[in-house]
Amino acid sequence: KFAMVAPDVQIDDGKGTILISSEEGETEANNHRKLSEFGIRNGTRLQADDFLQDYTLLINVLHSEDLEKDVEFEVVGDTPEKVGPKPSEPTSKNITNGSDDGAQPSTSTGK
Repeated sequence: KFAMVAPDVQIDDGKGTILISSEEGETEANNHRKLSEFGIRNGTRLQADDFLQDYTLLINVLHSEDLEKDVEFEVVGDTPEKVGPKPSEPTSKNITNGSDDGAQPSTSTGK
């Protein structure tokens, strides 16, 4: 739903409890656990990062009894239309002497 390629998800509680890691095998034991087993309740915030896309998302967990039958969760809010790798910066700057202020190298002979 959020178009993440390699997400890392942690509880935004200052402790840094990791729920999902982009490192293979690091959090597979969490896959079958319920959110409540991690202390996640109504009002808990999660932070999802996708380093490959330079993309961070804050998720507010809200409990609701009003979902349709057989619907376990619903995403409400703004989701990105298209997420992808950040475009690289153009490298056409003319830099001389390690600076872009136009300074020229010294031509003195040291005599």
